[in-house]
Amino acid sequence: MLNGRNHRAELKKMTDIEIIQRVRNGDDSAFAALIRKYEQRVAATVIGMLGHGPEAEDTGQEVFIRFYKALPKFRGESSVATYLTRIAINLALTTLRRRKMRQLLFSGLDKKQENVLAPKNFLTAIEHRDTVHVLLQELPVKFRAVLVLRLLDGCSVDETAEILGVPAGTVLSRLARGLEKARKVLQENMEYEA
Repeated sequence: MLNGRNHRAELKKMTDIEIIQRVRNGDDSAFAALIRKYEQRVAATVIGMLGHGPEAEDTGQEVFIRFYKALPKFRGESSVATYLTRIAINLALTTLRRRKMRQLLFSGLDKKQENVLAPKNFLTAIEHRDTVHVLLQELPVKFRAVLVLRLLDGCSVDETAEILGVPAGTVLSRLARGLEKARKVLQENMEYEA
């Protein structure tokens, strides 16, 4: 037991690159340390993009699976946080495309798909403090990605630009336009409530 605590304490003092080297040398507990360190950030990104639910949980797990498989090729040109966030965004975008395809294929079969911002559901969302995530689901993906990275994950403009592969000016523009769209959605639903 003491050895386990010492090992965890030793891993906490190491840089991410040093921990990755341990993983490459077969130390699976080192990878567990990376998961513990970054799981909240990955979860925030995935939930911001997909909302709460099984899809988000599966996507979050897949982020770390993909990262583990990519470790032999990881060169450390970007931080582990940035790399994981990029994987999370890409997987979330893939999940959103699949979700949209399923909706297109099955929309005629199930007309009971409710808008999460409909009056009754909107009040429930506020009560459960999911308003931000509900609101994000109403935005186009390009704006949602910027808002999640900048406002929920706390990434800088440059980090957001690197993760999304767009210029910093595009990040700023999408942030401003995304916030404006979010305000309109919120305002429309508040007016609908009155």
